[in-house]
Amino acid sequence: MEQSHIGIVQLTKYFGKTRVIEGVSCEVRQGEFIVILGPSGCGKSTLLRIIAGLEGVTTGEVYIAGKMVNDVEPKNRDIAMVFQNYALYPHMTVWNNMAYGLKVRGTPRPEIEARVKRAADILGLDGLMQRMPRQLSGGQRQRVAMGRAIVRDPVAFLFDEPLSNLDAQLRVQMRLEIKKLHQLLGTTCIYVTHDQVEAMTLADRLIVMSNGKFMQIGSPLEVYERPENLFVAGFIGSPPMNTAPARLTSTGDGVELTGGKVLPLGMRFGQAAGKKVVVGMRPEQISIVDGGQSTFPVAVKMVEPLGAETIVYGELTAETTVIIRVAGSLRVALGARLDLEIRPEHIHVFDPDSGNRMGGDLK
Repeated sequence: MEQSHIGIVQLTKYFGKTRVIEGVSCEVRQGEFIVILGPSGCGKSTLLRIIAGLEGVTTGEVYIAGKMVNDVEPKNRDIAMVFQNYALYPHMTVWNNMAYGLKVRGTPRPEIEARVKRAADILGLDGLMQRMPRQLSGGQRQRVAMGRAIVRDPVAFLFDEPLSNLDAQLRVQMRLEIKKLHQLLGTTCIYVTHDQVEAMTLADRLIVMSNGKFMQIGSPLEVYERPENLFVAGFIGSPPMNTAPARLTSTGDGVELTGGKVLPLGMRFGQAAGKKVVVGMRPEQISIVDGGQSTFPVAVKMVEPLGAETIVYGELTAETTVIIRVAGSLRVALGARLDLEIRPEHIHVFDPDSGNRMGGDLK
């Protein structure tokens, strides 16, 4: 852990007999922006609270700046946390909310004033310093909460779903503020969210969690383009990746869909030839064509016109729906037949038993 800024090693957490985190490990580099992404209840906020010292560990180790901090009090970890509910003192002005933590630590008054002014300048809070929290909008309150963290000048910022209480337009604005803040300060950040747009746009690296486990760690594009398992494939992307049961051909370089249609693959799976698999196809990588050797047909079930794009739901079989994402507007009747095509290198192959991605050989 000497090379990492924040590290966790084989971390496990139980609440009573319920296991909420199961043996996870990772290293966060100095200045890195890590996003922990997963559905509600997967353990991501608990993990963040463990790093902050607000929860203890059952087994495993937590390191900050190369030192194990399992038994170090939260106030001594030099971590600043920004919560979902802002957690501002309602009876204090904006200035006092931002300065309070420094006062408690006995920081000299001139330094407090300099740090608070710098944070206010960065976040555009200059005209709000004498207001009370009740006089602020949700976005302004979240800026104050971030300002309170900035004045601490910590070794790392921990964000626990900080934008969840904001409306869609404010979320976009605050997401940009957080990105600019990280670029300006260069402080290590760990950010928890269930929103994949936040995750994809903010992260240097993503940690995708499910049921207390790390399902994949990688850059946003790595996770999107090469999901390691069916959970990540279905969780990353909007609309999510299409999956369908299939079987590898006898030569291992194609896949046979239900109904007998064979599609070529970008890799050869010789050792698994003939094996049942699950194929994955991103909606935006499927094209509507006029027919051809490598196409497969669907019947249109539903169309969602969204202006800049159109989402089409097609029935491949009675049990399998294929979602297609088309740029611009598309007029198509319900029940109409569409011929779809996808390039071989964009087809993902997964093992139906383990759910893991299958590796093949380049053709």
